[in-house]
Amino acid sequence: MELQYTHGRQSMYERKDTAVEALLEQLIAQGPNDIAGVFARAFELAMELERERFLRAGRYERTPARQGYANGYKPKRVDTPAGSVSVQVPKTAGHGDTPFYPQSLERGRRSVRAVMLAVAEMYIKGVSTRDVEAVMAEFGIESLSSSQVSRATKLLDEELQAWRDRPLGETCYLFLDARYEKMRHGGVVRDVAVLSAVGIGPDERRRVLGVCVALSEAEVHWRGFLESLVARGLRGVTYVVSDDHAGLRAARRAVLGGATWQRCQFHLARNAIHHAPNAEIRKRIGRQLKAIWAADDLAKAETALADLVAGYRDSAPKLASWLEENVPEGLAVFTLPEHHRKRLRTSNPIERSVQQELKRRTVKIRIFPGEDALLRLVSAVLVEIDEKWASDAKAYIKWE
Repeated sequence: MELQYTHGRQSMYERKDTAVEALLEQLIAQGPNDIAGVFARAFELAMELERERFLRAGRYERTPARQGYANGYKPKRVDTPAGSVSVQVPKTAGHGDTPFYPQSLERGRRSVRAVMLAVAEMYIKGVSTRDVEAVMAEFGIESLSSSQVSRATKLLDEELQAWRDRPLGETCYLFLDARYEKMRHGGVVRDVAVLSAVGIGPDERRRVLGVCVALSEAEVHWRGFLESLVARGLRGVTYVVSDDHAGLRAARRAVLGGATWQRCQFHLARNAIHHAPNAEIRKRIGRQLKAIWAADDLAKAETALADLVAGYRDSAPKLASWLEENVPEGLAVFTLPEHHRKRLRTSNPIERSVQQELKRRTVKIRIFPGEDALLRLVSAVLVEIDEKWASDAKAYIKWE
């Protein structure tokens, strides 16, 4: 579809031809001495055209098909075979929840580089399956040498290690979660845990605080992870949200014993369904728990829970006992200001924003060749999430 401009302005294709002609004139005038500058301008032109396709309208064009508006530029350094160059990345506004990010930059993002390096490591180690070759082809790689992989990993690992070791500060609310990935360890493939932490500090924004790879969610691993956060300066934690896991529970008590713990209500409801004795109760127990979560205050929630337990005491005594023992751990959120409760009753803020993005990237690898490759990729993904959150103009919660 060709986009036309009103009031005598050029079409985007006419403007593209003009810009390409200017690039050729620059190349003629400067020769190969300014190849980096020519590349930067060509890169910017490609991103401009991509933005117009994304918005379904050209610059200044008014059309019913337009979806959002151009919103200036932000500078970015891009590594190229001709060296690092500075480019102006176009931004958009008013396009709902869909962000614009030029696909031409995706190939240079940390997470993409980490995926490529994980595949490369598998290739170098001889795990040259059709899956590996397919991913390599996706990145335009025909063959790799161990020296090429070594140089690339060194640069990226130094950057990611600095991020994982950066100093932390005051963090009021803390989300903890884990996901499992398959990794070769000791000559066999096993499931390993990726432990991650997200915090909300005085600036009212989410931040990814840290990540590590552990052989399990045993107390020793969770405790080591939490102690590493404290050693980097984590302080002021008053409230922790997580699922219930024996190792995490013990580690949290040992390291963050003064913080109030909120058991994830989503996981609580799912666990209750598993404890329901028949299909009829499984269909309604989630709805009944949601009514408790939606209570106006703690007293009303506790009253609703007592009524629910009493209602199952005769028909499902084991379920009644489980509800009585476990559901109160999901009511700590009522101690928070009312306008914070919706955001802090489950661990969904870390599962939706972090775990799903990790899964989208790690699924390309399936089985990681070692801990370094896995930690590299998850760190790269989390750095990008953290940078996105930090630049978000909208606060995640309001303290007042």
